[in-house]
Amino acid sequence: MVSSKLEDGLIYNIKLSSVGPARVTGQDVVYEPSNMDLAMKLHYLRGIYYFDSQAFQDFTIYKIKEPMFSWLNCFYMTVGRFRRAESGRPYMKCNDCGARFIEAQCDKTLEEWLEMKDASLEKLLVSNQVLGPELAFSPPILIQHTKFKCGGISLGLSWAHVLGDVFSATEFWNLLAKIVGGYQPARPLNLARSLSKANSTQSLQKVVEDPLSIKRVGPVEDHWIANNSCKMESFSVHVSASKLGHLQSRTGIQGPFESLCAVIWQSIARIRDGPGPQVVTICKKGEEKKEGHVGNTQIIGVIRVDYSIKEANPSELATLIKNEIIDERLKIDEAIEKCHGVSDIIIYGANLTFVSLEGADLNGFDWIGHKPKNVSYLIDGVGDAGTVLVLPAWPNDSEGRTVTMTLPDHEIMKFKNELNKEWSIA
Repeated sequence: MVSSKLEDGLIYNIKLSSVGPARVTGQDVVYEPSNMDLAMKLHYLRGIYYFDSQAFQDFTIYKIKEPMFSWLNCFYMTVGRFRRAESGRPYMKCNDCGARFIEAQCDKTLEEWLEMKDASLEKLLVSNQVLGPELAFSPPILIQHTKFKCGGISLGLSWAHVLGDVFSATEFWNLLAKIVGGYQPARPLNLARSLSKANSTQSLQKVVEDPLSIKRVGPVEDHWIANNSCKMESFSVHVSASKLGHLQSRTGIQGPFESLCAVIWQSIARIRDGPGPQVVTICKKGEEKKEGHVGNTQIIGVIRVDYSIKEANPSELATLIKNEIIDERLKIDEAIEKCHGVSDIIIYGANLTFVSLEGADLNGFDWIGHKPKNVSYLIDGVGDAGTVLVLPAWPNDSEGRTVTMTLPDHEIMKFKNELNKEWSIA
């Protein structure tokens, strides 16, 4: 299938196909997402990996697709399709329908594209498709191969968050490069099961009030995306190692994530009405992630204060982020179970949400000796309160950080001015 040009011809010659596992999974095999997985079903991760022309110069599209058959054997549940049980709870039918594969070309060279530094344009390099409204025909994973005018390549991964967090997504993605390099994976883990034997959390104590970290939306029915009350836009800023060191000295906290979150939290408070945001959500890597398993195991917690953020000491805010996160995962689990898995909620953007990608192996995608020149990630399906995504340090960038933010469109210019005036960032 061939599609038309996008964004005034920047991306063109778009072709669609599918790729699936080499082996048949079996009949009537299903995979039931956990309550935490279902809590994330309206969110999506979009990752983009940039490579110089040498990395793929000997690879046709067929040769790129070929190792994907073995790769998807290991994670066969990710290429099924969602259905609903009689109760309405979603589950994955492991029917090997495959991932969508998109080929495209770009009218810019790789260097020209990276010089534009436009996070909104990056969405052209990765599919923005969501699940539904026909769940039985919606792939949870889409892969986009874009060739730049110079021969450089970007690979875009669109990952439905209901499958797992960014730590699962990067492990899944990096395995493809290992297989290309000759790695022979073990037999796939038996993560699927009979629906009638699916794990239940009936014994959990039922919550009376919703956790602070979620916001109920919808109902969205089978179109898994929440509507915003305003236009949301994404943009990125790079904070150099020297500027980051300055921030850490002013906040008195050595953690780059905590220092960045503190100054961004206060800057956003200064452009919004009222004393808040007095509740923020923090997401970061959990300790129980098991290799080879996909799922949402990241920590999701909140910080709540009863004073004005505008006048707060950034050092105090950074200390709260480092030491005072209230883990809400059990409460979220209970809230989803109470509604039998059919709740429509958002977490990213329910409150102002800070997400640390520290611990995600973004540089682990090694295509036969060629590491990506750059990697970017963003989150789709963000609520009106906004999300701040802090990427880990890049190997050739000392200790600098890239921060990708998704905020209401009407706030962005005011926020950039505030951040630049007070902290010389953006």
